Amino acid sequence: MGSSSIQSGNLLLIKFLTSLLAPLNFIVFFFLDFFDAILCVIYRYLDQFLEGKVTACYCGSRGDERENPDGENELSETLYGRRNVFRRIVLIGFSGRCEDSGKMNGGSMWNRWSDCGCSSCVDGMENGNQKLYVDVRQPAQGRREKPEENVIFLHGFLSSSSLWTETVFPNLSETTKQNYRLFAVDLLGFGRSPKPRDSFYTMKDHLEKIEESVIRQFGLNSFHLVAHSMGCLIALALAAKYSKSVKTITLVAPPYFPSKDGAAMTVLENLAAKRVWPPLLFGSSVMSWYEHVGRCACFFICRNHRIWEWILRRTNRRRNIDFRVIDLTKHTHHSAWHSMHNVICGGAKLMDGYLDELTKAGIKIDIYHGNRDVVAPIECSYNLKKKAVDATVNMVRNANHQTIILGREREFAQDLESTWSNTAHIERS
Repeated sequence: MGSSSIQSGNLLLIKFLTSLLAPLNFIVFFFLDFFDAILCVIYRYLDQFLEGKVTACYCGSRGDERENPDGENELSETLYGRRNVFRRIVLIGFSGRCEDSGKMNGGSMWNRWSDCGCSSCVDGMENGNQKLYVDVRQPAQGRREKPEENVIFLHGFLSSSSLWTETVFPNLSETTKQNYRLFAVDLLGFGRSPKPRDSFYTMKDHLEKIEESVIRQFGLNSFHLVAHSMGCLIALALAAKYSKSVKTITLVAPPYFPSKDGAAMTVLENLAAKRVWPPLLFGSSVMSWYEHVGRCACFFICRNHRIWEWILRRTNRRRNIDFRVIDLTKHTHHSAWHSMHNVICGGAKLMDGYLDELTKAGIKIDIYHGNRDVVAPIECSYNLKKKAVDATVNMVRNANHQTIILGREREFAQDLESTWSNTAHIERS
């Protein structure tokens, strides 16, 4: 009786606070609508002046998409479907409407003037090196107790391979290190991987780079997959394409939403709802709904990451910067913006098809999700299990989108080793 009364009181408090925040939400996002429309015009002038050509944006009407018979190369409806009451008004009378997104300029420049051009951000791209950065850990020659197996690790949004190399890899047993080849990938547009400005960062773009840089490069005939957040969606797509080669799939906090009409907008409205509270959700909504405001944020943070790193090292006694802070700056606005919309949002309608393929192939899917995840609610995993009924959902109490791994690295590493060892007898080719 007392417990139910407390719960009812908490619900009433939440409803009351939500009603108080509603006017503030309206005011803040009304201003951001106007500010983003103004920035669209400002950036057009700056791009024309500094690069000699206006960079295409998604403020105009929807243009022709690329040919995409399988849908994996499709631009998400969320790129054009984001509502802004001022966008049309500001652009009326402005000479030269926004270029069609299909004509997005690649030119000879790898980065825009508002992107960082340091060696760590563009290293190798000018020489035509378009392969992903892959951190490979291989068993020492002559120490293997059995034929080596392969594991591909895919990170999430605004992250890098450091998520795995700094947390999971050090906590794997010596037996695992002697018998498994580990491939921690920096996805296209993130970390130390190329960030081409002429890419749309669709699901197909990401898959092709993983195939080229990992599967074909290292001759993988069979492999396990481990992925976090956005990487889960790419992992499901990769597994469906290589269903005869994948042995197990481990998904951590997958942002899964059932495939249906308008799924992309549903994902955007759920994962990046326009709210000023909590702060994490507010930041996500600003970066996901406002193309030009997001570009401003990347200009001040990502383009000047060396300055921020220098300041942090001077103010930190240990001179060590958390890898998560570094990862937040290791992308361009172009790569993050398109990956968010074309993979996380646009990829939603492809997921059920991938899950059908994996269910037919009988591939083991293990899911780990924290019950305090506000980025991708735990309902995402329960909905995924409804589609892939043989999947196992492991709910981790008091864990959020990050602490599902961080803070429990050893436990998670042991879970992975158990999953891999239980399928060691399965032959894939």
